[in-house]
Amino acid sequence: MNDKVDKLVIFLAKRDGIDKLVKTFQYVSKLVHYHVEKSHPDHAGRAKQWEVAAGLSRKAFRSGRFLTGFNALRRAPGPTPGFRLLAVLANAGEMVYFFFDHFLWLSRIGVLDGTLARRMSFVSAFGESFGYVFFIISDLIMIRDGMREERKVASEEGKRKIRAERVMRLMGVAANLADLIIALADIEPNPFCNHAITLGISGLVSAWAGWYRNWPA
Repeated sequence: MNDKVDKLVIFLAKRDGIDKLVKTFQYVSKLVHYHVEKSHPDHAGRAKQWEVAAGLSRKAFRSGRFLTGFNALRRAPGPTPGFRLLAVLANAGEMVYFFFDHFLWLSRIGVLDGTLARRMSFVSAFGESFGYVFFIISDLIMIRDGMREERKVASEEGKRKIRAERVMRLMGVAANLADLIIALADIEPNPFCNHAITLGISGLVSAWAGWYRNWPA
C-alpha cells in the first residue's frame, strides 16, 4: 500500500492517530500564542482558545484508555520476570494517568466541581510521569539487547528488522521523555518545564514521534 491518502485515512481511523493530529494542533497553537501574545493580542486569544479546545478534545478521545494498560498486562506482560516487573510499574502509572484524566476533563468542562481540576491534574500527571520512567527504562534495555543481537545476526534481512525495531523504540523514548517534561510541569511547576517554548516543543516531539510510530507501513 503506497498511496499516501489511503495511509492517512487508516492513520486517522485509529484513536492514536486522531490523538496525535489534535496534539499537533494543541502545541502548535501554544507556540503561536506565545509568539503573537504581545504583538497581536486578538490572534493570541484565538490561538489560546484553539489550544484549550484541542486539549479538552484529546481528553474526551481518551475515554476508557486506562483499559489499554490493563489489557497489555493481561495479554503480554513481558518475556522475563524483569520485564514483567517493568511492565507492571509502567502500565500501572499509565492507568492512573488515564483514569484520573477522566475526572480532570469532567472538572474542566464543568460537570464536576472546577476546584477538583488542580488535584486531579496532579494525580494524573504523577501517574503519567511514574509510568513513563519505566517505559523509558524498558525501551532502553530492549535497544541495548537489540544492538547485542544485531552483532550476532548474519543475514542482512535480520539486521534490517532489528534496526527498524530500534528506530521505533527510539521514537518511543523520545515521546516518553517529551511527555515526562510536560507531566513534570504539572507536578512541580518551574521556569524551564513550564515555559511555553519548552512545552510546545516537547508536545510536538511527542506528537510527531507518535505519527511516525502509528503511520501505516
